[in-house]
Amino acid sequence: MERVRLGRSGLSVSPVAFGTWQLSPRFWGEVDKKEILAAVRLAFDKGINFFDTADAYGDGYGESTLGEAIRDLPRGEIVVCTKVYNHFNPDGSRYPDLSREHLIERCEASLKRLGVERIDLYLLHFYDLMTPLEEVAGVLDQLREQGKVRTIGVSNHSVEQVRAQRRFGPYDVVQPPYSLIDPTGEDDLLPYCQGQDLGVMIYSPMHKGLLTGKYRGDETFADFRKHHPDFQGQRFRDLCRAVQSLAPMARRYGLTLYQLILAATLMHPAIHVAVCGFKNPDQVAEAAGALGRRIERPDVFAIRKTLGPAGAKVIDASGTRK
Repeated sequence: MERVRLGRSGLSVSPVAFGTWQLSPRFWGEVDKKEILAAVRLAFDKGINFFDTADAYGDGYGESTLGEAIRDLPRGEIVVCTKVYNHFNPDGSRYPDLSREHLIERCEASLKRLGVERIDLYLLHFYDLMTPLEEVAGVLDQLREQGKVRTIGVSNHSVEQVRAQRRFGPYDVVQPPYSLIDPTGEDDLLPYCQGQDLGVMIYSPMHKGLLTGKYRGDETFADFRKHHPDFQGQRFRDLCRAVQSLAPMARRYGLTLYQLILAATLMHPAIHVAVCGFKNPDQVAEAAGALGRRIERPDVFAIRKTLGPAGAKVIDASGTRK
């Protein structure tokens, strides 16, 4: 079972994490809960020990479902991550709130839904511009001293926001969006994290499913992707064509397109973990097949160039900037 050290956090985790954003009905629609429970069990059996959720996913549904799924797993062998940021109103609206009282309240609610005594990794889901950073860090430090939180980090933060947060607390893990279609952060955030030995767990590495290889460009979507420009018109068709063009390379490695692209993504030295959203056991099995697989450097750059805009910015195998 492959494990990596998640930067200076010291957490020992699988390079692929089981993400649960798909349990947000307002983004993804309804997902079969039985399939999720079976997928979590298979993930553990396949060596995936890292599970990522947030109180915002389904307004607590993601946490409660994950809690049910891990109930019978050996607690000492899994790492559980959740996030905090929103204040939830009775009418379903939300607003940012990392104030002291609210942060303590949300942590207690997450512990209860997850059915655990300690959150292994607690992330600030977004940057709260209205709460003093020192106040936030102080509350998190209190939760750590009480044994309710083991390690802290941030999600969806710019490099300057990470720098500012780290002036006040030991934020040792960063969770940015990242895919080979949209490698945001390669010029600033990822080099900073690598230089500071921060754990990096990217989310949406398969670009909301577009990089899995299952689309041809003529599909329509009922979930939030129906409004996403990468899943519309010529842009969608071009991206699907680019992904499919990598099929011969995938066959050469004995991998599926999903596995090839996931393995290539994990080759980045600053990236420790890719958080993948699974809806059923088959998706888990496919992703697990990428664990431990290495892609040769020329092929990594060929993949990046094919998928662009990464290809427009990186140095290709010949050493020429494109």
